[in-house]
Amino acid sequence: MFRHTALRYTVLVLLASAALFQAFTAEYFGLEILTEILILAMLVLALDIVAGFGGMVSLCHGALMGVGAYTYAMLSTKVGIAPSVAMLGAIALTGAASWVIGAICSRSHGIYFIMATLAFGQMAYSYVFEAPAFGGDDGLGGISRLDLSIIGVDLNDSRSFALFCLAILGAVYGASVLILRSGLGRSLSGVMHNEQRMRALGLTVWRVKADVFGLSGMIAGLAGALAAQHILYISPGLLSWTVSGEALVVVILGGLGTLVGPLVGAAAFVMLKHELSAVTTYWHLVVGVILIAVVMSRANGIFGWCEARWGARIDRRLADATGKHQPKEVMTDA
Repeated sequence: MFRHTALRYTVLVLLASAALFQAFTAEYFGLEILTEILILAMLVLALDIVAGFGGMVSLCHGALMGVGAYTYAMLSTKVGIAPSVAMLGAIALTGAASWVIGAICSRSHGIYFIMATLAFGQMAYSYVFEAPAFGGDDGLGGISRLDLSIIGVDLNDSRSFALFCLAILGAVYGASVLILRSGLGRSLSGVMHNEQRMRALGLTVWRVKADVFGLSGMIAGLAGALAAQHILYISPGLLSWTVSGEALVVVILGGLGTLVGPLVGAAAFVMLKHELSAVTTYWHLVVGVILIAVVMSRANGIFGWCEARWGARIDRRLADATGKHQPKEVMTDA
């Protein structure tokens, strides 16, 4: 257990150091890529909570992210609410919608749960795509960012916004750890491993799933609000099932049920996308081949592979150290 914890903290420190270095040294394009990674990392953290630790593979988290983005945009641009209040409203509304979805889908499992969440996501996408109030297929523009001038921070500056997103991601990761270590998180783990036993013990299983799904949706809504502020424009494509599928690919690529793995996967995916798209338009094909290789290797993503190698190396060292200190047997004649 200690060796895995040490590896997790090591990877977290390396990722945070790399992000800070990029934030302080990169130019505009590098800062845009960093911000994209950070927002995607929030979305996949939200998905990893329910899929990796609850066994609820969701294909509506992209839509939940879109709900957060559209709620923020509508409240801040159409209603005229202050961006800070609009952001809180986006998180709250997305959390409430997620709780309802989780409550409805909680009694389904496996492929049926996946299809149910996909249906909810596509309903949201179709409604936003057709609704004139939301701009239809033209989307919404003119979105403003949070005003933090009271503390001397201008989020219209790309560097400041990237650092702000990094700070938010750190808070989201900490909140995710607290959720999973809480009684609710441990109940979720018990439900994933043996739902019938937890129900026999008197646990209200559907409520546990709904509560965790709601908390996960709040994180997705936060990511959506930041995504709207990042590009200052949103379109119905943000709610498409392909966004949810892409998030699931990132979670699997990084390491399902690890929290750290999705962060690694987000960084790897965005970097691969930008580097490969400059070389070929078929960059999805390359990412697909890499994903197949990861799955076929039976390792739990990139982080899972590193974790397995790290553990095997420590085991060999312990075995060597133990063997060196063991007294040799002395052969004597009977």
